[in-house]
Amino acid sequence: MGALSHDRARDPATRPLTATRTFPSGFLWGTATAAYQIEGAAREDGRTPSIWDTFSHTPGKVFAGHTGDVAVDHYHRFAEDVRLMSELGLGAYRFSVSWSRVQPAGRGPAGRKGLDFYRRLVDELLAAGIEPALTLYHWDLPQDLEDAGGWPERGTAERFAEYAGLVADALGDRVKRWTTLNEPWCSAFLGYGSGVHAPGRTDPVAALRAAHHLNLGHGLAVQALRASLPGDAQLAVSLNLHAVRPLTPRAEDREAARRIDAVGNRIWLGPMLEGAYPQDLFADTSHLTDWSFVRDGDTATIHQPLDLLAVNYYTPTVVSRVAEGAERPQDDGHGDSEHSPWPGADGVAFHRAPGERTAMGWPVDPDALYDLLTGTAARYPGLPLVVSENGAAYEDEVGPDGTVHDPRRAAYVHAHLEAVHRAITDGADVRGYFLWSLLDNFEWAYGYAKRFGAVHVDYGTLERTPKSSAHWYSRVARTGRLHAPGEA
Repeated sequence: MGALSHDRARDPATRPLTATRTFPSGFLWGTATAAYQIEGAAREDGRTPSIWDTFSHTPGKVFAGHTGDVAVDHYHRFAEDVRLMSELGLGAYRFSVSWSRVQPAGRGPAGRKGLDFYRRLVDELLAAGIEPALTLYHWDLPQDLEDAGGWPERGTAERFAEYAGLVADALGDRVKRWTTLNEPWCSAFLGYGSGVHAPGRTDPVAALRAAHHLNLGHGLAVQALRASLPGDAQLAVSLNLHAVRPLTPRAEDREAARRIDAVGNRIWLGPMLEGAYPQDLFADTSHLTDWSFVRDGDTATIHQPLDLLAVNYYTPTVVSRVAEGAERPQDDGHGDSEHSPWPGADGVAFHRAPGERTAMGWPVDPDALYDLLTGTAARYPGLPLVVSENGAAYEDEVGPDGTVHDPRRAAYVHAHLEAVHRAITDGADVRGYFLWSLLDNFEWAYGYAKRFGAVHVDYGTLERTPKSSAHWYSRVARTGRLHAPGEA
């Protein structure tokens, strides 16, 4: 995937809200969550610690010492949450399975009580007419497997395939939409490179090894799923593709964008969809590793046919090249660390794009989503796309009447859905959109300080209150028509 042109960047605040747009019939409208962020019940029914349990309990790793021990108690309140989705008219729900809840040791037999929870959740969704979309891995590796070396070790990829088979055997008769990995870039490079995510390691070689074994785990898991699931199952992977732009048209800034595109995007797209790693990635990282951990046949294993490519998008990535020893801005939006999550890109600086920002400090730029979708569709014709995550954190407050009015979130989602509609109009085969997130929740290293939910959660009482953006999105989902927030 080529880097995006900087001249497409426009401030969405200057673009007037458009007339109503109608999405294709059958377009999937949903919302998304992740297990560790919402489930809680961290020590119930045989669940063992994941790397995020360990990380969040390590002093100084997560804002204010917050943990996911209780989160928003979805484990006990899932029926209430499914009713909320039904009342909002959502057609699909993307959730992840907690590996250490299903397979407590990360290997061996499945735990019955863990699988039973997901059986109950899926049955509740189906009874409400909501299509379950299951993600096998959303960053919560069993701690036992990390103790054995984690994703930098080949054995973790093999264990992941075994786990995939267990879940498929249990739920394959009811779940048709399966995703192997969510944002493996974050697992590899924030977890093992910069250390701002679990397990908190800071070794660029381990990060590259982890990236390869996540790729391998994906391929092995697809093989395991194909062996167990009915023929009509749809398999995908969810990638947080970076919308990379050079700061200026200068050759050195375009070179910076190429490097980030290699280690941010093509490190996944190459082996998964083209059957080979990009040679420039090998050259960029040759001072770190000879990539001898890639064995003969690995890329063929990784290169499995997929039914969908899922794309997560929040904000663009703007880069420039700086001279050795010069000051290097590092506003990449991925947390603060002395260690880079970008191996092979030591001379690259990261800049925040101009314009409005969310509570995360992330610039709002829906045009970059349009570019990602149309660019990916052009590179991989015939492979349908789905937006598996998109949303924004804002400082939401409960009003005196108990309601939560969040017009900025509605405007953000409207602008990005407009970008999706434009991409479809211009030929991209986009099949659905999953709003991140259903509920306010544990936002990883930010703890409970950032709220992405369409539904407000009072963290003291765990009371759920749909925000005004949820009611607006509900109307879009029910009608398939995109109208301006506040429009009658």
